[in-house]
Amino acid sequence: MNRLNLLFVLLVLSLTAQAGTPKLPKEKDLQAYLMVYHKDQDHGLHMAVSEDGYTWTALNDDKPIFDGDTIAVQHGIRDPHIFRGPDGAFYLSMTDLHVFGLRDGKRTTEWERDGNLYGWGNNRGLVMMKSFDLIHWTRTNLDFSALPAQDDMNWKEVGCVWAPETVFDEETGQLIVHFTTREGKGINKIFYAYVNNDYNAIIGQPKLLLEAPNQAYNIIDSDIIKVGETYHLFYVSHEKGAAPKHATSHKITGPYRFDDTYQDGERRAHEAPNCWKRLNSDSYVVMFDNYSFRPMNFGFVETKDFFTYHFIGYFDAKGSPMKRTNFSEQKHGAVTYITKHEYKRLMKQWPSTKGK
Repeated sequence: MNRLNLLFVLLVLSLTAQAGTPKLPKEKDLQAYLMVYHKDQDHGLHMAVSEDGYTWTALNDDKPIFDGDTIAVQHGIRDPHIFRGPDGAFYLSMTDLHVFGLRDGKRTTEWERDGNLYGWGNNRGLVMMKSFDLIHWTRTNLDFSALPAQDDMNWKEVGCVWAPETVFDEETGQLIVHFTTREGKGINKIFYAYVNNDYNAIIGQPKLLLEAPNQAYNIIDSDIIKVGETYHLFYVSHEKGAAPKHATSHKITGPYRFDDTYQDGERRAHEAPNCWKRLNSDSYVVMFDNYSFRPMNFGFVETKDFFTYHFIGYFDAKGSPMKRTNFSEQKHGAVTYITKHEYKRLMKQWPSTKGK
């Protein structure tokens, strides 16, 4: 191949790559919201959209977008989280776990492994998916029990890998997945691991991100958002029953400082905090899972300074601005932003006949 032909081939490859890899939209181009959640009834991935961040409509008439049967080792997923990376791609992570596997005929035992040795809901891994258009996805199933042992964790005896979330480390230029884990039936804590750009492998060994003082109680369900130069980490403390708490750091990997500024007023046990910004606003929402409700529901507070929080109610509750048009009993949600074009594409791919 002569030099002219080589230059032409390189130009074509470059243009093809640019065309296939969208740029990260600016906030002014983001005009809608996308929520992911799971349901105990089917252990599949569900999606809902909203144009204003208040009224939400489930795609596909609230039927699963992805069946846990087809994407998870345990034939069920939980705790989905979606993140838009600096490359414009969407990164979807989920707990690979079916908590009613015996009841639903997915296995012959209550848990994947002996509950006396590994505790409630024990599992070994995560489901990781990546997409540039929210329609076509790659998928990887990560098994943490295959990792080599380290000083603070014998991964062969990992007791759980729950509630993964993806963030971007601006200092290293790498993606991070943080998640709840424990050894055997031990105390739950938060670890993190760098992952490659293909979102199908861990780089190096996971490291401790957050644990209770003296490991005195369980810490689960971490959520990280950067505002200004501060990283805000919301998590669930089991010190006095399950309730979200707050910690801060100037470095994404910590150390994080515990504080008592977050107060949502919810007296019943609740979990899965997810913080997201209202578009074209200086308000932030903390959404949480009221799993003690019957039927289960989400609660919401708003803040502008991360010191004072205003409770705005539950989905469809009297006086609350938060509404659902065609779904209920959603669990462990997470929100990201999409463009108007992406919104229309999702509505076309998975239309709903009910609600909007």
